[in-house]
Amino acid sequence: MKLLIASDIHGSAKYCRMLAEAFAREGADKLVLLGDILYHGPRNDLPEEYAPKEVISILSELADKIICVRGNCEAEIDTEVLPFSVCENAYLFIDGINIALAHGHKAPPALGKGDVYITGHTHVPLKSEEEYIHLNPGSVSLPKEDSAHSYILYDTRKFIFKNLEGEQYDCLTAPGSAIPVSAPVIRRNPVLHRKVVRRYR
Repeated sequence: MKLLIASDIHGSAKYCRMLAEAFAREGADKLVLLGDILYHGPRNDLPEEYAPKEVISILSELADKIICVRGNCEAEIDTEVLPFSVCENAYLFIDGINIALAHGHKAPPALGKGDVYITGHTHVPLKSEEEYIHLNPGSVSLPKEDSAHSYILYDTRKFIFKNLEGEQYDCLTAPGSAIPVSAPVIRRNPVLHRKVVRRYR
């Protein structure tokens, strides 16, 4: 399974369109959104082409392919108007890797050696390998600290950092060997506005 992982769109129709184009270009199976989808937030400037209703329209075309966790800027109304499930966190088991997904504004879950924790929130890309692997794709629309408008592409144990034009600027390969499994499993817990637990093939 190939995943495109992105965060912090903050209502920018321009960069959401570019993200959708990148998703199609990469041929990814799922689009993972790590929160802060519609609202720009009180600490941020307005992003280019701030148009939350257009962002909803763009993402509606991909709704059946989206896995989304809630950001600190998501209000209850955001979870109601978005056309896909929004949850506090999500867990994936794929290619023998345990992957935890969260926005990153709260304490991390219990993680072990070799586990991967992917968050957004800071708007700055991160690749850290300590007790567990901590990754951050940066921000789609409002990157900070001179970072690129960016995302992570997951493909066969590799986490590839790319800008929205598709240019790679970093990469991490998960250690160990893949464990054969019949199908990747994705669990969302808890879901905010409808409960979904699926097995993807």
